[in-house]
Amino acid sequence: MTLAAGVQAQAEPQRLLVIKHGALGDFVQALGPMQAIREAHPQAHITLLTTAPYAELGRRSGFFDDVWVDTRPRWFSLGQWLALRRKLISGRFGRIYDLQTSGRSSRYFYLLPTPRPEWSGIGLGRSHPHANERRNLMHTLDRQAEQLRMAGISRVPPPDLSWADADIGRYRLEPRFALLVPGGSAHRPEKRWPAEKYATLARALSADGIQPVLIGTKAEAELIAAIKAAAPKAADLLGRTSFFDLAALARHAVVAVGNDTGPMHLFAVAGAPCLVLFSAASDPTLCAPRGQQVRVIRSAKLEEVSVEEVLGALALINQL
Repeated sequence: MTLAAGVQAQAEPQRLLVIKHGALGDFVQALGPMQAIREAHPQAHITLLTTAPYAELGRRSGFFDDVWVDTRPRWFSLGQWLALRRKLISGRFGRIYDLQTSGRSSRYFYLLPTPRPEWSGIGLGRSHPHANERRNLMHTLDRQAEQLRMAGISRVPPPDLSWADADIGRYRLEPRFALLVPGGSAHRPEKRWPAEKYATLARALSADGIQPVLIGTKAEAELIAAIKAAAPKAADLLGRTSFFDLAALARHAVVAVGNDTGPMHLFAVAGAPCLVLFSAASDPTLCAPRGQQVRVIRSAKLEEVSVEEVLGALALINQL
């Protein structure tokens, strides 16, 4: 090797990979660990491997030099797995931070040839394993902070979305508005407060001079339409909001009320005072949104939570 070639090889930055697929709430909560990785490796070339919905968030965060979309190979598709293997090998990564720590992402370790890169995650053979038998009993933020400490990163800041912004003037909302998130997983209806109670809440907010703003995806069109029909003063933003719009809306909202679902994590991190409704289907000690002002109501059955109880909780939030 010539001297010039040796100098060039020494100057090549360390190459790192961060794996985080989603869902929305999980991705938002991983923003603090992502920032910590960037701050711990300021000169490194860092690539994010994520799924398509979160690629733009990754690009605009400023934490990554490159963003790869993981198409998540089907288990029976050898060709797709081989293509992913070639892609991972091409990255020439010296260290991989698996923030997903799922069965799928953990298997990616075995796609890489030996000697394998340093790996922060779970499973046998990792150079920096998160070796805590109680890791699944920890809140997501605490679990990932501990994982990074075991990989040598001691400072993990809370998630931050101050960089995510958009012009929300096009929605022509009233000066005082509240964000309502009545949806959530279609496969977990027990995690949803009844639509008729959201409608009653929306009417109560309207009577108090606060415009209800309905947030949801196209999959929740029927639900949103039913609430809008019962509370006609509500603004319907169904399917009209990007993640960046949601962050901007959160900064101006009086409050956000919703089920245990991804947008509530985003609202809490972006700065909205939040009231989150939990049923027995999920445990807020493990996955509740965290932010400056987050309150939780939990009931074994959400249909047993009254509108009066929700209004009482909202009255304790300073902005109302």
